[in-house]
Amino acid sequence: MPKAAAEEHQIAGHTVRLSSPDKVVFAERGFTKRDVFEYYLAAGDGILRALRDRPTTLQRFPDGLDGEAFFQKRIPARGVPDWIQTAQITFPSMRTADELCPADLAHVAWAAQMGTVVFHPWPVRGAAPDQPDELRIDLDPQPGLGFGDVVAAAGVVREVLDDMGWVGYPKTSGGRGVHVYVRIAAQWDFVQVRRAAIALAREVERRRPDAITTAWWKEERGDKVFLDFNQMARDRTIACAYSLRANARATVSTPVTWEELTRVEPDDFDLRTVPKRIAEIGDPHAAIDDVAHDLGVLLEWVERDEKAGLGDMPYPPDHPKMPGEPKRVQPSKDRDLKAQRSAEA
Repeated sequence: MPKAAAEEHQIAGHTVRLSSPDKVVFAERGFTKRDVFEYYLAAGDGILRALRDRPTTLQRFPDGLDGEAFFQKRIPARGVPDWIQTAQITFPSMRTADELCPADLAHVAWAAQMGTVVFHPWPVRGAAPDQPDELRIDLDPQPGLGFGDVVAAAGVVREVLDDMGWVGYPKTSGGRGVHVYVRIAAQWDFVQVRRAAIALAREVERRRPDAITTAWWKEERGDKVFLDFNQMARDRTIACAYSLRANARATVSTPVTWEELTRVEPDDFDLRTVPKRIAEIGDPHAAIDDVAHDLGVLLEWVERDEKAGLGDMPYPPDHPKMPGEPKRVQPSKDRDLKAQRSAEA
């Protein structure tokens, strides 16, 4: 069978070339590169709302999901269209990179042409790459738990946000998890926003300690839903709203209303169903940029927790040691902790 010819598409005033449109990306379902390309065009305003002006890491699968994948964090100075925009970000190591910074849908389509399946934007805008404007709450079920357990935990997150007078926007992760996004004013740095995320997670945990945990070490989590506060650490990203996920089912991380969240399943949303959903009901996150909340109340909770002896939590293993951070040692391997517990006994 002859190879399909390359195509040219006019998108947002730019010409975007689609080569090898019939290349299979999702083998189990037969979805091709053209299907992925057209999906992102259909996601339109929704995917742009999640990506616009955000430095974005690209998870690329040039030979489909069955081939090798890599994360692209640098856009080369040569070999890309002259209209492609980038923004410089700084890693924890203090090295820098110029990442894709989508200004319009043509940038998303170009990334899809380059084999991108999953978009991982930073929680910042390119103009202020060190001040997050998006607080991300990642609810991660531990082994043995189901999506319903995560939905119940997300309901507690909503209760806390409601008590604060904040508006949170939930979405499926595309797997078993749930993400809740909150717009915040871009006035604080990554360290402050991460500490605020820890304070929020601890308050949620207090309300359902039997079902929710902030324990960083897996051996301490039990069969609970983990609130992953480290998703707010520098250089930690989450698949954005309307991003495809790299699984055989071609699921989509999909915005939902709080009411919908209690009655949907992750597999309801995939490359084929989400465009129809957008056409029928629009984007449940359409108002996410309307209000940017003041982080002050959470920073007050940080101070409250500090006075109660609850300080910082461990950073991810790839981060440099941070001031005030506790030891990055599993409790079961911490000799000092073992000695302390033995003495207390």
